[in-house]
Amino acid sequence: MAFMQVQFFSEMLHMAVSADVIIPQAVTKEIGQASRESQKGEHPVLWLLHGATDDHTTWQRRTSIERYAASLGLAVVMPAAHLSSYTDMAHGGAFYHYIAEELPEIMRGFFPLSAKREDNFIAGNSMGGYGALKIGVNYPDRYEAVGCFSSAANRGRPLANNSGLFDEETWNMRNYMQYGGRDFAGTYEDTFFMARKNKDLPVLPRIFHTCGKDDFLIDQARETRDFFMGLEGNPYRYVYEEHEGVHGWDYWDEHIRDFLDFLKLESPMTEIAN
Repeated sequence: MAFMQVQFFSEMLHMAVSADVIIPQAVTKEIGQASRESQKGEHPVLWLLHGATDDHTTWQRRTSIERYAASLGLAVVMPAAHLSSYTDMAHGGAFYHYIAEELPEIMRGFFPLSAKREDNFIAGNSMGGYGALKIGVNYPDRYEAVGCFSSAANRGRPLANNSGLFDEETWNMRNYMQYGGRDFAGTYEDTFFMARKNKDLPVLPRIFHTCGKDDFLIDQARETRDFFMGLEGNPYRYVYEEHEGVHGWDYWDEHIRDFLDFLKLESPMTEIAN
């Protein structure tokens, strides 16, 4: 696998931005690493989103995502989105449309990444799971699967401040910067609304959702579970799992592997093992 730290300019955000990128590489002499490379010329890709206190480097630093992706021939793009909740902020950048629209176009210009729906997946932890669910549901023709780790979908409002990470003044300022007091029920920011609106479309992403039993977001995760499981016929082929664990990297490092298994990648590959 090749690992790259990419700095580039976003026209949508009007500023320089960063992303960490993992690209499959065919190797024959690397010790201890099974590698696969797509035979199609363009790699399937996971758009992997970070949480509220993190940045584009954190998945790479705190998990073995590169090692897990290597055996699948899977590219991974990990963009920086700051403390945006993956929204078009009321007092900040248009991070929702940057992640959903501009970033894929830019990355496909830099790297041989597939644009086919069946080769594209989006996932994230905490705030990143919130963003992945929102983007995946709003762009069902672009993603085959969505992964949500220790988070929930919104129902027309920001998630409640029950993490203990923010005092009320900081939390209120964060929501003001992101949402500006907007009522976004019934808009693309309202994931429950959009999931119900889109449920009869001919193609929908599969959703994998997992949360630790002692996670401070467990109640919101279960609310999201009840919503998706309550849609007749389970149109998103939604899967929910709970395991022992809290809101932390031990949990996410373990259960990102469950999501990768959930993808069932079957693209023709050539395996190179030592």
